Amino acid sequence: DGMNVLFIVVDDLRPVLGCYGDKLVKSPNIDQLASQSMVFSNAYAQQAVCAPSRVSFLTGRRPDTTRLYDFYSYWRVHAGNYSTMPQYFRENGYVTLSVGKVFHPGVSSNYSDDYPYSWSIPPFHPSAEKYENHKTCRGKDGKLYANLVCPVNVTEMPGGTLPDIQSTEEAIRLLNIMKTSRQKFFLAVGYHKPHIPLRYPQEFLKLYPLENITLAPDPWVPKKLPSVAYNPWTDIRQRDDVEALNVSFPYGPLPDDFQRQIRQSYYAAVSYLDVQVGLLLNALDNVGLSNDTIVVFTADHGWSLGEHGEWAKYSNFDVATRVPLMFYVPGVTTPPVSQGARVFPYLDPFSHVGGSAPRGQSKKVVELVSVFPTLAELAGLQVPPACPEMPFGVVLCTEGTSIVRYFNVSEEKVEEGKEGCDDTGRCFNEEPVAFSQYPRPADTPQWNSDKPKLKDIRIMGYSMRTIDYRYTVWVQFHPNNFSADFEDVHAGELYMMETDPNQDYNIYNNTSHGWLLKKILG
Repeated sequence: DGMNVLFIVVDDLRPVLGCYGDKLVKSPNIDQLASQSMVFSNAYAQQAVCAPSRVSFLTGRRPDTTRLYDFYSYWRVHAGNYSTMPQYFRENGYVTLSVGKVFHPGVSSNYSDDYPYSWSIPPFHPSAEKYENHKTCRGKDGKLYANLVCPVNVTEMPGGTLPDIQSTEEAIRLLNIMKTSRQKFFLAVGYHKPHIPLRYPQEFLKLYPLENITLAPDPWVPKKLPSVAYNPWTDIRQRDDVEALNVSFPYGPLPDDFQRQIRQSYYAAVSYLDVQVGLLLNALDNVGLSNDTIVVFTADHGWSLGEHGEWAKYSNFDVATRVPLMFYVPGVTTPPVSQGARVFPYLDPFSHVGGSAPRGQSKKVVELVSVFPTLAELAGLQVPPACPEMPFGVVLCTEGTSIVRYFNVSEEKVEEGKEGCDDTGRCFNEEPVAFSQYPRPADTPQWNSDKPKLKDIRIMGYSMRTIDYRYTVWVQFHPNNFSADFEDVHAGELYMMETDPNQDYNIYNNTSHGWLLKKILG
């Protein structure tokens, strides 16, 4: 009886989308989904790096509970035998299917994407994935390199394809099978782009002439940024084209023209992603399931594009932690559609003109850890209970809270993010808040600052975002017993959103903020 679920998660996608107000990007298919969805404009990941973020939102628990801050442990062994969102749907009669990058592959999902706990059949990984970091980018000299900026001729690629193209094809194949099986399904589709390398079909560059590409509005390292907060973008420095620039460590900067090329290729990769999403949603129409399927669209975290003199993720800034998040719920976010009507006709980004506004939009601050309880409620399942103070022995609970209560906004009305909190939310003075965190090995940027291994973590940056401010404290952390010492504060950041939306002017040292520390401990 209940609804199917199509869960789309994208790697490293910040909300540079038309439906989020970006004027440059061409994302007609994702915008079309938004026009039928409830769109959250202030949604945040719990840690801005792939494996910790994915394990967090797939279990509905924060990194301090999954105890995963790096890539090197499996929560069921290391923290507790926590049920996941797909596992919960599976236990409630759904066929659960995984295509592409849903869990982070490797030890953090037991080398099996948590199969058989989370999935009914073994997860699908595109065969072209193994070439992602190979030398497949043709340089000006005609030779092949492993570049960061990597527009390609797809026909010249190994197998004549790219991973996300293969994932879309497999997801469509599974939709066609599910159409005939008449069983409820939870299909998760994980797309790689715009994760680096920025390797995508070269024709998408045409959408973004270089002369239209600007630098970040704040491409400098802020004067009052504590050095512990800075991420030195080590992974980007290792690409052949960046290495050739011989940029100084840790602050750079990259040459302006190359910054523009990175931004251009990020946008091009987003439009390539949009085509994949468009083909997938169009297939949902084709099999006649758009009326019976909830669609969720989100990302594991954002990605800096030169803001604060930073690139990649690995920080607590909005550019690294803020993600797109939207829910299409037939009959809830849209009026019921007549059987057979097209909800998601494919739109070609090369010819489609005009945008589409979100159906409903909430400015409420929300967290990815809340997706699990939200989806359970939307699907008519029992919402998992809130985790107790000591959550480690509890198999099924969530540290997020269902955000379905924010859905009932009348059309055309954009909610202000202030009011409205029930007892279950992490709320202060009735104000919703999002928590993120990031570990560091030292007070100053070093080679492993972006991705410290657990044993090397010495400092944890705990960050709190409300509609009005972002407050971060960098405190002593003990990896042997996973404890943070809030008495030992190494540095702090405070940004007021109204006057400093880009988070460039840290006023931590000229403000009294004892009350904020109390909140973060609450």
